[in-house]
Amino acid sequence: MQNFSLWALLPPAFSIFTAGGLWAVCWAPLSGSVIGFLRYLQLKNRLCRPWLNVAGLAFFSIACFGMTIVGNFQVNIHDSGTLMTFGMGTLYCWLQAYITLRVNLKGEGTKVAALRFLLAGLITLCLILKFAQRLNAAAAQCQWALVMSFLIYVGTFGIDFRHSHFDAVCTDEAEHPEESRTSMIEQELQQL
Repeated sequence: MQNFSLWALLPPAFSIFTAGGLWAVCWAPLSGSVIGFLRYLQLKNRLCRPWLNVAGLAFFSIACFGMTIVGNFQVNIHDSGTLMTFGMGTLYCWLQAYITLRVNLKGEGTKVAALRFLLAGLITLCLILKFAQRLNAAAAQCQWALVMSFLIYVGTFGIDFRHSHFDAVCTDEAEHPEESRTSMIEQELQQL
């Protein structure tokens, strides 16, 4: 029944997935920023030193902005974006590993922190090797290892996020959502 080879699907699949990947590069910094902000919210009331959480959000935001520069510019400013992404990203990884150890969500902090410290060390090593190599093939390999390590690191936040529930509450009133919810319940009870 088949009149053509399945190999005929390879070129269009390549084109579609490559185009999708290019569009994903444009949206990746936004998706990354959302993860950084959710991590900030998750830790907001759990740290004795809130400035650590704010610093983490700032580091991650700068790293995401650097990704935008790296993805959209290939000369001059590209190197600044690389430094922002990998420099601030590395600081963020070390800081989050420390915070993970201190917060110890659901008693898993030690195990998850060990994984994050290991990945942060690998990221730091790749960063040092990348800048030591400068403009040769080894530098490109180090940069790819660096990117993959960052992606794995960010993926580890799924371990923590499974313990959290994030809600967005929008009201027409100027009061806090908790107060609004309480007053709505009180009004409903009065009507009964």
